[in-house]
Amino acid sequence: MKQSKVIEACIVAAAIVIFGLLLKAGVDNFTNRDRRVTVKGLSEIEVPADHITWAITTVETGDDLQLVYANATSKLNKVKKFLMTGGLQEEEIIEGTPTVTDNEADRWSAEKMPFRYKIKTTITVDSGNVDKVRSLISRQGELLQQGVAIIGNEYSNPVSYSFVSFQEMKPKMMEEAIANAQITAKQFATNSGSRLGKIISADQGQFSINSKDDNNPQIKKLRVVTTITYQLKH
Repeated sequence: MKQSKVIEACIVAAAIVIFGLLLKAGVDNFTNRDRRVTVKGLSEIEVPADHITWAITTVETGDDLQLVYANATSKLNKVKKFLMTGGLQEEEIIEGTPTVTDNEADRWSAEKMPFRYKIKTTITVDSGNVDKVRSLISRQGELLQQGVAIIGNEYSNPVSYSFVSFQEMKPKMMEEAIANAQITAKQFATNSGSRLGKIISADQGQFSINSKDDNNPQIKKLRVVTTITYQLKH
């Protein structure tokens, strides 16, 4: 009888202890559930552009349409020869459709123009050989010597740079951004007397590609900011 009561008491005591531990774990879990920290991780890198687009526009004017067209075609051929002699391939040179303006057909213009016809032609260089194209841009004075004037566009830049290998950089940049976010979160946990727990949520954030500055459009700045929420434990 006495031995049976002892066993029962031990069982009850063990049950109380287990219940207490479970209760404590539940309380701790409930407490930790509301303890979290949200941090941002940044990854930023500068890279040279790996693609260039150059719009070369010429204009020919006059009163004889056939002569204006012949002169416009001659200029176009000079530009193409200049580019191909400079080392570009035919597939990198895109010839646009000429646009013809007849000033006498413009009923809304009260201004008397010194010529009737204007033909505008545009050749677009689309190339991954950035250095070679930049070299040709610096040599465009050679076209002036041949009587070919390249006109500018007041609404857009005739030369634009891009970084098309962006997808290859994304995994490495994401890894760096996450690592930086974790460093910040660990420091916060240490300062608050906590331990860093698991990730509750993560936001990849937006990747952006911009020119380094107005004077260096050929240098691109890649940037990504990721937002991660971690659990904090006692």
